[in-house]
Amino acid sequence: MKRFYLFRNLFLTAVFSAFFFQSCREYQVEQPVALVKSFDNKVYLEWNDVFLQIDRYAVGYRPGPVPHALGYLGFAAYEAVVPGMPQYNSMANLYSGLSIPKFDEDKEYYWPAVVNEVYAYLMKRFFFHMENEYAQEFAKIEQTRIRLHNEYASKTTPEILERSEARGVEVARAVYDWERSDEAAHNAFLNPQPPYNAPQGPGFWEPTIPDFVQALFPFWGQVRTFALPEEEQLARPPIPYSENPQSLFFSQAFEAYSTVKNIKDGGPGAFEQRWLGEFWSDDILGLTFSPPARLIAVANQVVEAEKMNLEEAAECYAKMGMALNDVSVAIWQSKYVYNLERPVSYIRRVMSQYYPDAANWTTLLNNPVSGHQGITPAFPAYPSGHSGFGGAGGKILSSFFEFNSKHPGTYTFTDKCHIYRSEFIGTPRTLSSFKDLAYEDAYSRIPLGVHFRMDCDEGVRLGEIAAQRVLELPWKK
Repeated sequence: MKRFYLFRNLFLTAVFSAFFFQSCREYQVEQPVALVKSFDNKVYLEWNDVFLQIDRYAVGYRPGPVPHALGYLGFAAYEAVVPGMPQYNSMANLYSGLSIPKFDEDKEYYWPAVVNEVYAYLMKRFFFHMENEYAQEFAKIEQTRIRLHNEYASKTTPEILERSEARGVEVARAVYDWERSDEAAHNAFLNPQPPYNAPQGPGFWEPTIPDFVQALFPFWGQVRTFALPEEEQLARPPIPYSENPQSLFFSQAFEAYSTVKNIKDGGPGAFEQRWLGEFWSDDILGLTFSPPARLIAVANQVVEAEKMNLEEAAECYAKMGMALNDVSVAIWQSKYVYNLERPVSYIRRVMSQYYPDAANWTTLLNNPVSGHQGITPAFPAYPSGHSGFGGAGGKILSSFFEFNSKHPGTYTFTDKCHIYRSEFIGTPRTLSSFKDLAYEDAYSRIPLGVHFRMDCDEGVRLGEIAAQRVLELPWKK
């Protein structure tokens, strides 16, 4: 009898077990694949910091190649991870000649590792010319890639990590191949001063004191844009040239002349004006990152403070880079169409007839690396590049952080980009909005003496248009 019950119990147990495991197979719930928004923004902040360090010493990169590199880095990283962003579209079909590798939707990816490889692959190629002369800076690219790789290896499986890194390299390679097809931009940093026959005569740009540097990137206006159409790439005409002391042109020159003179004389508001000019300058290679990269430095602060996730960061840096690229094309095309002279040339030649001390007037922009005093950037005045970058970057940041459910109004923040600098006034400045940022960046060029007000006005306008066209692309489904 005991054997009968034992046999019966074993039989029932076997039947139950078979039913249980069959049920598990039939009703097992699959674990959801991690989406891009499941991760934080750290990989972007890490790579942008490396970019800012390298940009500081990147010979030939100012001003055009910097926003160009930022545009392609942001765009490539976005395209690499967008399959893990269900609400977003790929932009690849908008661009002739670009083919993004297919994505395996059935596989899992560790998305920060994808971004890591995109940035490493492209930055090695964008800055290859620094490998020998600035070996320590260039080495940061591979050091960062390996450090993040090791970190991710402890958080996912070898199979997922390998697949993710392969995805990043494949997309980066595809985008780089497409970038190479833009002959006006590809490796232009190797020859930033090609032969250029500038128009001559009163009112036209010419190399300026004290270093008389020849024209930088006179053909950058031929570079490909992401969103800004050709018909919107040319600035409106500047104020008509005039040497009449009653003219509007003369009054704009007088503003630059008198503002710089007031600062040098220690007049009313002199410290604030000098602080404004020096805080936003970023002109000097070897001293700070470049003017377009400044907008990435600002974005980093806000992205970190607002704790954006990886999906939000991918969108933000793609839009920022693409807008900066596009406005650089518009600004530099316009500069060499109008070829407007710089304030220093007009003030010393024309205004000295009415103000004798104007004959020796100089700007407030000094180069502590070369030792030159009173320099002016080596390209025509109109419109202002700083203003274009500020206008574009300010509008992109506003689209994320202002007038929404989290921030119903404007966004107040303190820019600490230069908090530890001692070569100039790097004291942080608090800004009440991103429009405030754009205008500060723009009009800081007047107290330095390197721009007329009209240069700043038109630069901001072009920057905002470039940003608007990027924002209008079909990002969301």
